[in-house]
Amino acid sequence: MTIILVWFHFLAAVLWIGGALFLSLVLVPILKQDPFAAQRGPLFRAIAGRFRTAVWTAVIVLVVTGALLLHRRSDLLAPTTWPLWVQVKLFLVGLLTGLTILHDFWLGPKVGRLLRAPHHAHTPAETLLIRFSPWVARLGLLLALAVLLAAAALVRS
Repeated sequence: MTIILVWFHFLAAVLWIGGALFLSLVLVPILKQDPFAAQRGPLFRAIAGRFRTAVWTAVIVLVVTGALLLHRRSDLLAPTTWPLWVQVKLFLVGLLTGLTILHDFWLGPKVGRLLRAPHHAHTPAETLLIRFSPWVARLGLLLALAVLLAAAALVRS
């Protein structure tokens, strides 16, 4: 049973992290090219919406399988007994989840609305928000990679 839980945990992590890497390393650079200018906004919104659903499904799988795996390794209700790398990983997961909630349910929709409005209507704060938003996604990717590193350290500990 443990191997199945680990497999689902890995699969969900691969979906989330692999998808984020694909978006930032492949899709976004291609969409920034001139031939895609007219379709850029609608195409990215459609892809991001579909990816958001996949990510939150993966998050549910990660939480369930992670809790079950942690329960097999130590006392789930006694965090002070958890190995250090479990604590580090869960701290990073908490940061990542909070950042993802902020990005998916507030920042992303707000920036999407701003980008569909005329550019001259943006306040300086809104312009700053538009410029800042891709960095939130990049920070999320870096946090996800840090979670992956913590997971590797946990396996080796």
